[in-house]
Amino acid sequence: MERELKEETIKWLERIKRKKFKAKNGFENFERNIRAYISDSEYFLRKNDLIRAFECVIWAWAWLEIGKEYGFLEVEE
Repeated sequence: MERELKEETIKWLERIKRKKFKAKNGFENFERNIRAYISDSEYFLRKNDLIRAFECVIWAWAWLEIGKEYGFLEVEE
């Protein structure tokens, strides 16, 4: 189970890091939070804290999807 969690975390981290996104004026907090969650996920992954690493990458994706859906971010597909 540990191996699968680590692999999933790495997979989703790599995918989100390839995304090009930029906050629209006034919504910089969305971009900042996404980048912070990505950084936190990498940190926890290095510490082998796999649950927190996975949670952080999921939060990064959630912020990205919400920002895209509501027009707070410009996301290059």
